[in-house]
Amino acid sequence: MNFSQYSSTLLENAVNEFSKLPGIGRRTALRLVLNLLRQPEEDVDRFTSAISAMRHEIKRCKICHNISDTDICHICASPSRDAQTVCVVENIQDVMSVENTQQFHGLYHVLGGLISPMDGIAPIDLEIESLVKRVQEGEVKEVILALSPTAEGDTTNFFIFKKLSPFSVKITTIARGVSIGDELEYADEITLGRSILNRMDFVESFKL
Repeated sequence: MNFSQYSSTLLENAVNEFSKLPGIGRRTALRLVLNLLRQPEEDVDRFTSAISAMRHEIKRCKICHNISDTDICHICASPSRDAQTVCVVENIQDVMSVENTQQFHGLYHVLGGLISPMDGIAPIDLEIESLVKRVQEGEVKEVILALSPTAEGDTTNFFIFKKLSPFSVKITTIARGVSIGDELEYADEITLGRSILNRMDFVESFKL
């Protein structure tokens, strides 16, 4: 099929927008758009309204930087969570992955990425100073470094360890149940859950 020829410019524009999504080629984009055309108008209106509201109204938690509908996310606001334990993760997908294990009951801190000179990402580009500030305030007793076991993850782990070393806080890292080089997001729930439960002192992890 020649995807450069459409009977409708509106259809072509919609396909162009869908094909910008990761993992969506033009053939899949066309199928999605044609599927929407078959749906009742009110269903499509709800779909587009939900996307627009998400983009314009979603917030970042002022404490952990996770996505939220309010200034403070429901995890940070929950009195049942252990506020003395903070799990440091790369992104919001990792928060979801750890939550799905049902093995962690503390709070989170979302860095928003990993240190990567090759990609032009420096420590100042991440939420590291806000983590240091949380530790400085004194309530946090343990920081779990739950970053992907990649070169970038290890670099970020070590940088954070050096930044937090002056404070009286226990610094641990997840056990290497997650294979080296794997993204945390793609680890299965059982493996990730065990890695959190079997976490070790960060310094001790260098001896493995």
